[in-house]
Amino acid sequence: MVVLVAHRPAGMRWLTPLALMMSLAMGIAAAAEEPTDDEPLRIGLTSVFLNDRAAFLERWQTYLASRLDREVEFVQRGSYQEITDRIRQGHLDVAWICGYPYVRHQQAMRLLVVPLFEGEPLYRSYLIVPADDETTDSIEELQGKVFAFSDPDSNSGYLYRRYQLKRLGFDSEDFFRRTFFAHAHSNVVEAVAAGLADGGSVDSYVWETLRLHRPELVERTRVASRSPQFGHPPFVARRGLASETRAAVREALLGMSDTARGRELLDELNLDGFSREAPALYEPITAMMHYVRE
Repeated sequence: MVVLVAHRPAGMRWLTPLALMMSLAMGIAAAAEEPTDDEPLRIGLTSVFLNDRAAFLERWQTYLASRLDREVEFVQRGSYQEITDRIRQGHLDVAWICGYPYVRHQQAMRLLVVPLFEGEPLYRSYLIVPADDETTDSIEELQGKVFAFSDPDSNSGYLYRRYQLKRLGFDSEDFFRRTFFAHAHSNVVEAVAAGLADGGSVDSYVWETLRLHRPELVERTRVASRSPQFGHPPFVARRGLASETRAAVREALLGMSDTARGRELLDELNLDGFSREAPALYEPITAMMHYVRE
């Protein structure tokens, strides 16, 4: 894991405001320089269902390193914002992030590839309730209840529900008796399954994948409703990453479905592969973002 240590350069207190600004700008540029061949390619991952599967991540890391002919280092953090901040600041080269932070910070990133889930580069937001709740089929029926969101920067786990409630004339803080962020979709499923929340909002890809890997957990919840489809959380590169490196990473991910080892990893990821998509795929998320800000 990359460890970042902040320090103040000697003599910084003597810099004029202009010199200080120039020094900081040069420091940011240095942090975003192209990694050399003897440095690892740093790939950020948010806290989705992979956060407890270290052995799988090690195999995936080894596979990508062999395809890229260079060391690869996965970096995991507990919130979407931490990964987003690191790729914007140049401390990561590539990241698998949600579509919401992608559209918010699109000027600092380049779209690489989009996962294919059930044959499409799309997914949904699931409204889930405890399995013994056999009647709830809409968010309106959870008014005055306890609700679990995933992450403030999650589309399926937060933005879509804010959008949905605003269209109904409500704010989430006024609509529910209490809300909390579980900071991982799997944690939302666990909270609802344990009865800590009357409902929750989760990524359909994560819920369906947990159904394969942890059926005993998922069977204690029920999908009450499904959102329209949105662009699947994408792989992005920091804006300053060299085009040759971007192309190599893109081809390594696109080519996973063409090799036996790659297909085995994709099966564990519950993905069909990756595809090249245009940023327009995420326009519905952009529209929701603007709507909730009005």
